[in-house]
Amino acid sequence: MMLGQLCFSINDTLVKLMVVELKNNMSVVNIIFLRGLITSFLILLYLKFYEKKNIINIIKIKKFRKRGFYEVLTAISFFIGLILLPVAEVYTLLMTNPFFVIIFAFIFLKEKVGIRRWAAVIIGFIGVLFVINPQNVNFNFLYFFPIIAAIFLTIRDIATKGIATKSNSFEIIFITSILITLFSGIGSLFFDFTFNIEYLSHLIISSIFLTIAYVFSVLTIFYAPLSLTASSRYSVIVFGMIFGYLILGEIPSTNMIFGATIISISGLFVINRQKKLGKID
Repeated sequence: MMLGQLCFSINDTLVKLMVVELKNNMSVVNIIFLRGLITSFLILLYLKFYEKKNIINIIKIKKFRKRGFYEVLTAISFFIGLILLPVAEVYTLLMTNPFFVIIFAFIFLKEKVGIRRWAAVIIGFIGVLFVINPQNVNFNFLYFFPIIAAIFLTIRDIATKGIATKSNSFEIIFITSILITLFSGIGSLFFDFTFNIEYLSHLIISSIFLTIAYVFSVLTIFYAPLSLTASSRYSVIVFGMIFGYLILGEIPSTNMIFGATIISISGLFVINRQKKLGKID
């Protein structure tokens, strides 16, 4: 899960870098579309020539399309929030996802969730609050978009849990990538196309890391209980701080560093706890 969040963070940072340098917030739609084309093509090559899969048969699988549609709804809600709200606030509200994961896993998947795991998630969220310094946050209805994204993200994970196997992870993410590309392509029709060829390398690297992140995300859900890895999602805040500093020149505040420490401790606590219980190596 942490490796997946690392790759997602690299992807998000590169997308933001391109949007900032293009000086057009709506260029994010074009970038997501072009990135989707590259990502889908890379996965297609892997499935066709390495796994020797029948692409048409994959597309026909209804459960894969349903899971991909949840990903599309997540992306739409997330990017509406990203365009209309500060990034820090979007990520904070999106990080309500671990709460929904544990609640949904407890209710729908009948996973046993102990008090210590609940505590780790709550402590992790407290770390998130330190990162964004909530004293400066004023509520408005736009905050519902990242929260809706968090809910759809949870539903997507629940759907993934029911269909993921050791051998179909690339099939699942292929359908997801195709649907994201399709919907972002439709969205691109409503805005002026904005992209410079000089950012092509950024786009390719972003696509590669997005593909890796998708694979890690699916495999994590297959191998581990959703509630176990929930607190590890907070690590995206830490990675975001690091890449924000290295690539975007965003200097982390004392609050961010302190919050990142809390986030890291909460994730490591869950892992250590599961080791002691003998549930993971």
